[in-house]
Amino acid sequence: MQPPRLHSAQPWRFHHGRLCRVLQGLGALVVALSLLSAAARAQMKLEDYEVGNYEIGGDFTLINHNGEKTRLSEFKGKVVLMSFGYTSCPDVCPATLAKFVQVKKALGAKGEKLQGLFVTVDPDRDTPQRLKRYMEHFDPTFVGLTGSREQIDKVAAQYVAKYRPGKGNTAVKPLLDHTSFSYLIDQRGKLRYLFTHDAKREPMIEGVIRLLAAQS
Repeated sequence: MQPPRLHSAQPWRFHHGRLCRVLQGLGALVVALSLLSAAARAQMKLEDYEVGNYEIGGDFTLINHNGEKTRLSEFKGKVVLMSFGYTSCPDVCPATLAKFVQVKKALGAKGEKLQGLFVTVDPDRDTPQRLKRYMEHFDPTFVGLTGSREQIDKVAAQYVAKYRPGKGNTAVKPLLDHTSFSYLIDQRGKLRYLFTHDAKREPMIEGVIRLLAAQS
């Protein structure tokens, strides 16, 4: 089974299959959530994105966009939608955060129990101030997170996120290739669902509702 390709200028394309087994190599886990044709993608259900008993994720500490230390566990009691990316990303990152906004709006009053998190993989450029402006563009309650390169690498390894220098540049920044999963984390901080970039918003909404109902 091949690991997922990193995102560059185009959205991911996946090999045949559904949630692939977790592979261990070079001290890090790689998760491949594979999709079929466009028709098959449209038919994928929430269960297709379940993480199950794989040991992925966990608590961490980074710096939020206000320059303060923040732990994932501080959001205990809320359902968390999290992604990795960078503020100069030309397509996948803004599309993912826009989807998070759509999910929150679809929840109505229950949207208050959803927390959006965005972890930068470009900490050298994405300062807390820059992240704050970026988050405000989507939802002022979403939190941007940064830290040292070592801290980011540690969290990325926990969540099987990969990134590397890409080919080409935006108007102002070099591009980065990065995995583009969305992570749905329950109220106890456990990763429950792992969504690909082109997952529909409906399974995400269903996942949040299911997690909220389990705690009601």
